[in-house]
Amino acid sequence: MTVISTQKDTEALSMTIVAEFDASVQRVWQIWEDPRQLERWWGPPTWPATFEKHEFVPGGGANYYMTGPEGDKARGWWRFTAIEPPNRLEFDDGFADENGDPVAEMGTTHGIVTLEAVGGRTRMTVVSNFESAEQLEKMLAMGMEEGMNEAMGQIDAVLVDPAFSR
Repeated sequence: MTVISTQKDTEALSMTIVAEFDASVQRVWQIWEDPRQLERWWGPPTWPATFEKHEFVPGGGANYYMTGPEGDKARGWWRFTAIEPPNRLEFDDGFADENGDPVAEMGTTHGIVTLEAVGGRTRMTVVSNFESAEQLEKMLAMGMEEGMNEAMGQIDAVLVDPAFSR
């Protein structure tokens, strides 16, 4: 398993997941910038993602859906607020309706991803910041922690897939 720690901080309204990979920072960066690679790991194994839009620039956005085992779709959106290749990206993240429009009552989280070289490997830290304690608890009850851990567990296979080597 690539995830080395998960920490929830109810006072800071955040969840932090740290993972390490046997790949360069530049290679790990590609799993975020390339929507076809992102699709291979974003979402737990039983809920694979399909990115319909992926404008990987500050101010750009992404629209995606995850397809469940019974064929039902859970939609989401991102708005990229900062991109500093190959070490940092930030984005607002939320649920979407069937048209891809944000579902306001679910709130927005803010994700911060940092990549750093550590002893020949890459450490990826993903911090999710929540609007309220209620939103944090609701997301945890929906399985966000387990889902993110399962999703990140798929990254190693993407990193070594020859179809994505550049």
